[in-house]
Parts: sequence; C-alpha cells; structure tokens
Amino acid sequence: MAKVSIIGAGNVGATAADVIARAGYCREIVLLDIKPGLAEGKALDIGQTAPLFGFDTKVRGVTNDYKAIADSDVVVITSGKPRGPGMSRDDLVHVNAEIIKSVIEPAVFYAPNAIFLMVTNPLDTMTYYAYKLSKLPSQRIFGMAGVLDTARYRYFLAQELNASVQEIEAMLLGGHGDTMVPLPRYTTVAGIPVEHLIPSDRLQAIIERTKYGGGELTKLLGTSAWYAPGAAIAQMVASIILDQKRILPCSVYLNGPYDLHDIYIGVPAKIGRNGVEEIIQLALTEEEKRLLHISAEAVRSMNAILRF
Repeated sequence: MAKVSIIGAGNVGATAADVIARAGYCREIVLLDIKPGLAEGKALDIGQTAPLFGFDTKVRGVTNDYKAIADSDVVVITSGKPRGPGMSRDDLVHVNAEIIKSVIEPAVFYAPNAIFLMVTNPLDTMTYYAYKLSKLPSQRIFGMAGVLDTARYRYFLAQELNASVQEIEAMLLGGHGDTMVPLPRYTTVAGIPVEHLIPSDRLQAIIERTKYGGGELTKLLGTSAWYAPGAAIAQMVASIILDQKRILPCSVYLNGPYDLHDIYIGVPAKIGRNGVEEIIQLALTEEEKRLLHISAEAVRSMNAILRF
C-alpha cells in the first residue's frame, strides 16, 4: 500500500491527512511541520479517530525530519503563510517563495520518485517555482486549484437550482484566483446544459462568486479555508494512488496546448499513477480563449515578481 507525506501540518494539510486516512488506501501518512509538536499532535489526534471510523492507516507526525518522507509515493506541499483579511494571493509571493525554496530541496532529495502536489498560494506561481527548483519532469509536479474551484462552482450551482451537487458536472480553466475562467458550455446538470436552467444574469453572478470564493471565506474566517481544500487534495491523491485516471482541472505545465508556453496554469488533465498522464485540449470559443490568455498573463505577471 502507498505512502503519502504532507509537508505543512496546518489546517489544510491536517484536513487532507484526515480525509486520506479515513479512505484507507494508504499504509502510512506522514505529517511534517517546522513547528515543534504541531504535526505530532495532529497526527495523534487523527490516529485516535481510527477506532471510530474503522481505518488502519498509520498517521505519523514529525518536526522538520525529512528522512521520514523517504519512499513516499506522493508528497503534498501545503507549507506557506495563509491569506489574511484584505490580503491577496499576490501579497504572498515573496514570503511563500522562500518557504517553498526551503522545502522543495530536501523533499526531492528524500523522496526523489514521488509525485509532488503543490497547494501553496499563489498556486500557479509556486508550482512553477517548485518545478524550476526541483528539476523534476513536469508530469510529476502539479498544483491543486481547479478541483477546489470547481467544487465551489458546483456547490453554488446546486444551491441556485435546489438540486443535488452529485448531478452537476463542471469545468473551469485558468489561474487560481480572480482571473479563473468557469466554462458554462462545459457545465451540465444531469446532462442538461446549465445555460438551459439558470438565467444568464444569475449564472454570471455565480461565476463571479466562484472567482472570489477564496476571498469570501477569508473575510468570514480571518484566514484561508481548509475543509474544502483538504478534501480537494484528497481527491487528487486518490486519483494518483489508485490510478483512477480521473480528468480533473489542475495547474499543469503547458508548452504548446491552448497556445500557451512555459507556464503552469489550470486546465483539465488525466491524473493517474504517473502523475499528469494527459492534458485534455478543450475546443474553446474565441472569447473563452481570450479569457484564458488574460488569466495566463496575470500568472506571468506574478511569476515575473520572482524573476525566474
């Protein structure tokens, strides 16, 4: 059975560990953090739910001991400063770049064969930065963003329609942030195009709420969300470990598809045991393509701050 390591035992990392542990497909989860006792305490707390939920996954916490992640099949990196009220993802660039730099080198050294899943914000830039630092093949390092954003989009649509979220399939593209591009043409409710069920003005309002979904939660909580991000991580980890080959919106490296080059940005991709196994090229309208390229320029502007 597989081993998953999560670097960063804050709310997001610990929630991901909890959801993955309950699923029961891993033999071991390692939580690693720089704060003494934090990972150990959260791992112990999660472990003590095993008799209640009926799982046998071993959950272990360590303080800054990267040797513990050796032989990991997947390494999830959530380390970083979360957003506070009034703070944009852009504000996090420099501080989180330093954190990623300190994390990625030992992580790759001790788990050189792992698939790396990036979660730290600003997501697309931090994933690109980690890719450059790690020198890993791009198929083995990608970012979690679109799964979370799509979940928010589907939830808002279900609320609007008073329908089950299980009936809603949706897709979105672009950077993880205000320039993301939800695609109503690729959004259905029990196979019915959503545009046939929701008036255009209401649908546009839902799209706008989705774009600013992270900021809405930050304003309410005083910090970034963690339940939905943790569950989104777990869904992606399951697709890797179980080789499910799910088609999920992820921040992946593009060098040609969608007429984009040398950039990490959100598009649908097939995720399996080998990481990104296929990038799905959607047929976009000129307007959808224009919006995707606007989003890409926003990501490039963020990348340029780090001058790499």
